[in-house]
Amino acid sequence: MGVRLVVVDDHRLLAEALASALKLRGHRVLAAAAPAAGAAELVLSRSPEVCLFGTAAPAEPGAFDAVARIKRERPVVAVVVLGPVPDPRGIAAAFAAGASGYVRHDERIEGVERAMAKARAGEVAIAQPLLQGAFAELLNPARQPDDEGARLLEMLTPREVEVLVRVAEGEDTRLIAAGMRIAPSTARTHVQRVLMKLGVGSRLEAAALAARTGLLDRAAEETAGSV
Repeated sequence: MGVRLVVVDDHRLLAEALASALKLRGHRVLAAAAPAAGAAELVLSRSPEVCLFGTAAPAEPGAFDAVARIKRERPVVAVVVLGPVPDPRGIAAAFAAGASGYVRHDERIEGVERAMAKARAGEVAIAQPLLQGAFAELLNPARQPDDEGARLLEMLTPREVEVLVRVAEGEDTRLIAAGMRIAPSTARTHVQRVLMKLGVGSRLEAAALAARTGLLDRAAEETAGSV
């Protein structure tokens, strides 16, 4: 039995080509349109069983806002994302928004049909390796390249990380030396290196920078993990 569906993609030609192919195979295409960002309005007006949602950038912020709205306002509609060679973050974002499946853009039409049928039946429609990658990303999110706190933390040695945590907790040189079982002169050297690497002129500035960038939380986790 054919599926009632809406096809949207960031590229109109792709949406129309896929819609035509599915029509020839007996499916009822209610609409084919671009861009994918307009999927929510289209789905709300047509009420399909399945929405095929094509996007070229699944890992971009807001890529699945339309999917989230569809699932919020028409939860019975199953959304299957058509994406590029997958980025686990993009797959994870698709499922977090409420998608029922993820299919690569280069999948054969039979694969798209199988995904549509499974999604309509309430099943997860995704190849096992892609699903495993998505769950791994959800459980262990990759650090974003613009994460300033992580970038600064990479500049510090494990010893300097511990010194930074102690500085942020208000310890003076004597307490740092006692807590780390090193000479006060060594503790003082570590503190100066931390200030130099962070590009700040005082312990107070180092603590403020660490708190602002999230470096302090990461440093505390790293210190705890080494205990």
